[in-house]
Amino acid sequence: MLHAFGKLILRTYFRILFSFHYEGLENIPKDTTVVLTPNHRTYYDPPFVGCTGPGKISFMAKEELFDKKLFAWLIRKLGAIPVARGKGDFTVIDTAVDTLNNGRSFLVFPEGTRSKDGKIGRGHTGAALIAAKSGKPVIPVAIIYGKKLKFRSKVLIKYGKPIYPQEYVESQEEPNPRQLVKLKNRYMADLKELAEADTLALINAETAPEEEVKEENNE
Repeated sequence: MLHAFGKLILRTYFRILFSFHYEGLENIPKDTTVVLTPNHRTYYDPPFVGCTGPGKISFMAKEELFDKKLFAWLIRKLGAIPVARGKGDFTVIDTAVDTLNNGRSFLVFPEGTRSKDGKIGRGHTGAALIAAKSGKPVIPVAIIYGKKLKFRSKVLIKYGKPIYPQEYVESQEEPNPRQLVKLKNRYMADLKELAEADTLALINAETAPEEEVKEENNE
């Protein structure tokens, strides 16, 4: 009950701050947890997905964010799990699988870093490995807005259709790397289809007036 109330408060806050909408929840299976794979552009992304997505959601966060005790307590309550960037922290895979098997969905940014231009990167196989070893479906999630987030920016969260790892990866215990790449390529293709065109259209719409002003000033 408290968790649901917290999600409601966040959605209300975002609807005041932005023109905030979400769609596609009907695509998410009701009888299982899922691996959520959103594109990544801002620190707002985890709460954007967290307040609109299914049930309780955990996500990976760089360990530096846990240095301050109060902030560490807050993000742990929101489902954050610390990970040492660049140190090959394979324990996070086991933690993610355990999380999924214990009733919480798991969020992974498959690009591995934030996009500066709104285009979708090639992605990594971490989410594929988590999905394969847990047997849970992948849900691509598009986070769509223009050049920069500002007051009353249009923000749309779109949930795609489930991708089942069993259709790509034969072994749950020892997933084949090539099969993981095929699974990764599928959710990245779906994510690009969901997010990129709408994002770039918003960026271009915001950039056009700026270019017109520059041209007028140069005349």
